[in-house]
Amino acid sequence: MEQKNVMTSADQSTRLTGHSLEKENSRARVLDVGFWGLTLLLAISAGAVLLWIIVQTALEAIPAIQEFGFGFVFGTTWNPVTNVYGVLPQIYGTLVTAFIALVIAVPLGIGVAIFLTEGFAPKWVTTPIAFAIELIVAIPSVVLGIWGIFVLIPFIRPIFGFLNTYLGWIPIFSGSGGLGNSLLLVGLVLSIMIVPIIISITRGTLEVLPKDLRNGSLALGATRWETILRVMIPAGLSGIVSSIMLAMGRAMGETMVAAMLVGNANRINISWLQPGSTITGLIASQFGEAGRTQVAALMYAGLVLMILSLVVNILAEVIIRRFQNIE
Repeated sequence: MEQKNVMTSADQSTRLTGHSLEKENSRARVLDVGFWGLTLLLAISAGAVLLWIIVQTALEAIPAIQEFGFGFVFGTTWNPVTNVYGVLPQIYGTLVTAFIALVIAVPLGIGVAIFLTEGFAPKWVTTPIAFAIELIVAIPSVVLGIWGIFVLIPFIRPIFGFLNTYLGWIPIFSGSGGLGNSLLLVGLVLSIMIVPIIISITRGTLEVLPKDLRNGSLALGATRWETILRVMIPAGLSGIVSSIMLAMGRAMGETMVAAMLVGNANRINISWLQPGSTITGLIASQFGEAGRTQVAALMYAGLVLMILSLVVNILAEVIIRRFQNIE
């Protein structure tokens, strides 16, 4: 009898334990499904916001699209008085300033990232440098614009004058006058803004590479520089290219610095020492006082900028996948 009672108690205990485990599993499944639904909702929301912005911008631009058509992209006149609009000088200025910024920021950013990750200095030196670089990202672009006007232009005007005087035979340094607000000045400030992006992503890429790559190369007799140039950089090339493309997108979309420093001259000038214009600078400087047709033209210009950024991102994705395949 007693044995039967013991067995009954054991069965009840087993059933309770099984029921408890079943409840816990059920709760875990509910949490999993809830978490999956939440992440799905967030992902859809991000895509929906992007789609909303694109559609709304396109709808606002429809009057200009209908009136100016594809010729808007190749037009060089921007005249609110006669309502004739073309955005080619702004496309040229946007691409040239982004190119100048990348020419300066890419070698600087990759060089600093290598310095911070490859043991060229102790941590008490590299940690403050990395912290200072991250602080640059936090500086508002309007502050950099004011700094550019009151500090950088007076400082850099003699250098621009030197380039114009002695290297003026090169088209990008030709022309006369100006030597203040210019495409080159905007490119310089943009390079300051995007170099932390390149440093941070490149540094993160180099840090997560397997140590066996570095140690194996050194064990085979390669020097430190050979290891960096022939092993570490090729291995992290997809991350480095990603950082460059993200930085380019940031440079193309920057507004305040372009509006304050580019000079807002509606012309295409080969010389980087002359004023120019960018799409973001045009929108920021004219949107407040624009009439209906001009607003539509500005939205059309914004749509063109979004398409340019989309092309850059697609190009970046293609390049990254190609380098990943090489790896």
